[in-house]
Amino acid sequence: MEGLTDPIMRDVLTSVGSFDWCVTEFIRVTDSVLPDHIYHTYCPELKHSGKTAAGTPVHVQFLGNNPDMLAANAVRAVELGAPAIDLNFGCPAKTVNRHRGGSVLLDEPEVVHELVKAVRDAVPSHIPVSAKMRLGYLDRNFTMENAHAIEDAGAAWVTVHARTKADGYTPPAFWDLLHPIRENLKINVIANGEIWTNADAKQCQTESGCEDLMIGRGAVTTPDLTQCIRQNIDTPLITWNELLGLQVRFLNGTYKKEMNMVGRYKQWLGMMSKHYPEAKALWDEVKRLKKIDEVVEKLNLSKS
Repeated sequence: MEGLTDPIMRDVLTSVGSFDWCVTEFIRVTDSVLPDHIYHTYCPELKHSGKTAAGTPVHVQFLGNNPDMLAANAVRAVELGAPAIDLNFGCPAKTVNRHRGGSVLLDEPEVVHELVKAVRDAVPSHIPVSAKMRLGYLDRNFTMENAHAIEDAGAAWVTVHARTKADGYTPPAFWDLLHPIRENLKINVIANGEIWTNADAKQCQTESGCEDLMIGRGAVTTPDLTQCIRQNIDTPLITWNELLGLQVRFLNGTYKKEMNMVGRYKQWLGMMSKHYPEAKALWDEVKRLKKIDEVVEKLNLSKS
């Protein structure tokens, strides 16, 4: 999720969640092999065996439409320590789609196949290559064609967001439409979209037939959501005091501009207010603050 699950947030979420692995924000590839510092910016975990401090593997995700350059960049990412490569065919952003990247490519299943195959053929066989897709771009005409294209190109699994680009992020997610994909593919199909609670997770598994789930915004909103799902518990396990500690940890992360970091934190706090009334109250106290020290002081004062 561009602008959301950066290295700092991955560190925080994997310290309390129970993730099998996580994925970087997508790295855009155009007509060149990117310099190493770009990889280390998006995925500093490459310097630590490709894992977060909690030991969760981090897969490097690419977005682009040039098979040769996607392949070459994937090779370089693996050389730097990436444990797996993921290709993004799900991004609905207008700017990305306008440059023929992300979900717009779902109108061209043959291109999807070419891109996945180029990467699969280029990286060592023991490195998994996966892809994320939506049900389609403006419609669902090529849902199965794209799923088969990804499988036939040699992907180890496919993650499917249960909406089209045209649907955006507007509820509902059409989990039941993942069931035919799950039934017709031999590779694993991972369900994604509108999973905010343990109840959502169980309903998604029932309707989609998928055992595995990709949690995005739901994990940011409820940091221990994966623990709740694994333990089949509907109420968050982490206390608000513990969550305040995670927020301080987030604010103590590396950043380039203080104002941007404070903005990112406020974005996160706003998302958490969906499930935590304390977050909404705290938002009212910090919304006008502009300095990290001021925000951290307010967080420390909020601890009971």
